[in-house]
Amino acid sequence: MERLTISAPAKINISIDVKGRLANGYHLVEMIMQTIDLFDIVTVEKTQSGVSIQCDDPRLPCDNGNIALKAAQLFFEKCPNKGGAKISLKKNIPIAAGLGGGSSDAAAVLKALNRLYDNCLTNTELAELSGRLGADVAFFLSGGTQYAGGIGNELTQLPDFEGVHILLVNPGFPVSTKWVYTNLDINNLGERPDTTGIIDAIKRMDINFVAENMRNVLESVTLKEYPELKEIMDKLNEYGALGSLMSGSGPTVFGIYQSGDKAEAAKEEFLKKYTNVYHTITISRREQW
Repeated sequence: MERLTISAPAKINISIDVKGRLANGYHLVEMIMQTIDLFDIVTVEKTQSGVSIQCDDPRLPCDNGNIALKAAQLFFEKCPNKGGAKISLKKNIPIAAGLGGGSSDAAAVLKALNRLYDNCLTNTELAELSGRLGADVAFFLSGGTQYAGGIGNELTQLPDFEGVHILLVNPGFPVSTKWVYTNLDINNLGERPDTTGIIDAIKRMDINFVAENMRNVLESVTLKEYPELKEIMDKLNEYGALGSLMSGSGPTVFGIYQSGDKAEAAKEEFLKKYTNVYHTITISRREQW
């Protein structure tokens, strides 16, 4: 096999809580993450040596600032003398949107390279390598529904919360995750999630409880700076969502819907003003790396 193409899913955060800040600047978090069926397409091709990357979106860097390229470089540091890779990205997930597109692309590159190069790394080694790139990269190795603790690196697989209709609305501007965490006031986070209660609801597939109780404390920063996002969330609820939330550090917000028909009707309303509107569903974990 000389070439492999992998679909790299986006994610939403069903809840985010921040429990504290460490001396090194990292934050202790409790998050529930969920993959959805909005995908980037990642193609990796074997080469004799070196790594390169190209992308169909000119806003994305094609140098060492690209986390997918960093993933390939790390892979060949662990598996020297194996060869090289040419990476092509077809972007469908909005950039800097709170949907984890870059991290998902990086995880897809690691999985593709490992398969192309005869499973040079074990699953444990892949997980360790992905953790060096970022907590979200480790999550995307299998995706599905996961709890993340610590600095986001302590992952626990939860029962699949799949087949739930989600409407994403992205307002078209980026938000820096680093900026959000830098400006986060630990002592003024607003309403915090009942993480344990949400996990219990996921286990019994109680969509209504999840939708009504999901919370994201990062909204205390992002919504203050971009009040338009709160307006979108209110509109999602007005257009029939069971509940709405900001994903990650924003700016994408989403609503949970009882049915595809209701999500589609809401999508038509949002498309009158916004371009990046997606009706998606939650998807299960991927066992095969």
